[in-house]
Amino acid sequence: MAEAAELEAPEKAEGAAGAAPEAAPGGANTDQPQPSAEPAAEAAPEGEGNVAPIIVKKIVGGHGGAHGGAWKIALADMMTAMMAFFLLMWLLGATEADKRKSVADFMRASTSHSIVEMGRNSGSGGILGGQSIIDPEAMPAPPRQTAMMERVTPRSEGGPTENSPADKTGSGNLDEEAKRKEAQEQQEQDNFDKLERELKQKLAQSKRFENVKDQVQFTREKDGLRIDIIDKADFSMFGLGTSKLLPKSEALVAEVAAAVAKLDNKLAVRGHTDSIPFGPGDDRSNWSLSAERAESTRAALEKRNIPASRFAKIEGVADTMPFNSRDPADPRNRRISVTVLHKN
Repeated sequence: MAEAAELEAPEKAEGAAGAAPEAAPGGANTDQPQPSAEPAAEAAPEGEGNVAPIIVKKIVGGHGGAHGGAWKIALADMMTAMMAFFLLMWLLGATEADKRKSVADFMRASTSHSIVEMGRNSGSGGILGGQSIIDPEAMPAPPRQTAMMERVTPRSEGGPTENSPADKTGSGNLDEEAKRKEAQEQQEQDNFDKLERELKQKLAQSKRFENVKDQVQFTREKDGLRIDIIDKADFSMFGLGTSKLLPKSEALVAEVAAAVAKLDNKLAVRGHTDSIPFGPGDDRSNWSLSAERAESTRAALEKRNIPASRFAKIEGVADTMPFNSRDPADPRNRRISVTVLHKN
């Protein structure tokens, strides 16, 4: 109704404005200046019926549905879902088959456990009185756990299992074997210590070896206990350029034989020389001389009740393993090594 009134008001105003010029021809003198319409328009507000209406046109600005914000939420949801989907596909493609199987087994086991717990804890006030209709014992074990159990427990009937007496016996045998081996090694070390201690004591108490007792040295190495009889400036085991033991050195070898005779370990004898070559016209070499001296020492040991079966190796190495590498002519490079070998 208000809009109809607003539309009728302009029509009335236009009719009043058009009636004023039409009355002029019927008037007195047209030559007289006519009053302008503007004063009339200004005077119009003095009467109530001539009030000029004020037209206010309200235009509500708005946009179409396409410019709203609802589509943004839908697009964001779709983008999130697509991103999650493609991320899942990428992870499945990048993961190895066995890892995917492990994850699937884990999820399957978790789901089964949840179902069992849900059935066990629900319905306490119902007909079943809290008892589950799902038997937890009937739920299949995860494949990984089953495979592990198969490796531990053989499928053949009567076969030993992880906790069977056969396994315990086997494990016990391994422990006993390790303990036995450790005890043997410790006993062997004790025997070496005793041999070294007794031989040093025997040489120290003998006036005959007072000047040469320091020429017998003991060295622990990976092969066993090595006993070196070393020459010095005023003491030589053999005559110059020969393989014949001198009397004092032969007595030293006899003391060594008495010490090692108390053990049953194998023996290795090695001869060493210095780097001084033979004179012109002599066809021999330090190689042959070192080997001959090693053999001569072996024969002296065997003469002192060392069985021939105990000798594992006899060798001559010439001057290739010097005692003093800085002085190849050092008399200490001439020596005999008797090694008491480890049993294992």
